Amino acid sequence: MRKVLYTDGAHYVAEHGEAYWLIEEIAFAQCNPKIAVEGSQVWKLSVETDHTAILTCTDVNDRLIHRKRLTFTDFPLDEISFHFTANVILPPSEY
Repeated sequence: MRKVLYTDGAHYVAEHGEAYWLIEEIAFAQCNPKIAVEGSQVWKLSVETDHTAILTCTDVNDRLIHRKRLTFTDFPLDEISFHFTANVILPPSEY
């Protein structure tokens, strides 16, 4: 597995949203060659009212690369996104 880093902003979300699992999902997905080939990725978590969620990964042209249904999450926001570029996970505000 290649070395994946994350910024202070991503760390803040992981710590305060109890979502280190989300950082891990993005990092471990880089083991998949179909995902890793895209140097710049946009990851979006969309949480439903029943606490299920969809995690998607798109390229910078909004082409779907990966989609995963989560059967449960207690993530506190309805939606959040991260960028993955140059082996770093970061929120849009730090992109």
